[in-house]
Amino acid sequence: MSQAEVAEALQVSGPHQRAGGPYAQEDFADGVKVFYDEGKLACVAMDAVTGPQVFLAGFALAGRDPEEAYQYLLDHAAEHGNWLAYTPDESLALTDLGLLLRVQQIGDVLLSRPLFVMEEWLESEYYCARGHLPLEGAPITHGRNESL
Repeated sequence: MSQAEVAEALQVSGPHQRAGGPYAQEDFADGVKVFYDEGKLACVAMDAVTGPQVFLAGFALAGRDPEEAYQYLLDHAAEHGNWLAYTPDESLALTDLGLLLRVQQIGDVLLSRPLFVMEEWLESEYYCARGHLPLEGAPITHGRNESL
């Protein structure tokens, strides 16, 4: 999708803010951030608190305890045969669905934050293994075996 098509799909005239950086970024109302690569939609990120809620098979993905949300994705992948990947910041992705679940810090609490990323980025060593997926600010890292 182009930037105009994204604004039309969100039923708005345009973003509230545009940011520079390696990817064109547009911030829309209600916690939605959109990233473009060469003018085409590449990633849609939902804020853990203010973004719209999204569901995977009836399970709410935004604003959850990260351990619970990651375990749900692992269970879903085992049941449905999804391809899993961990990114350098230890986020979990279902690459065949284009779903990346990150952690967002809100005060002293960590919450799950879903992103929808084009599959090529999640499977690419350049974008995934080297940590080049678009982020606003520094990623929150945590161990998969640590208590969150």
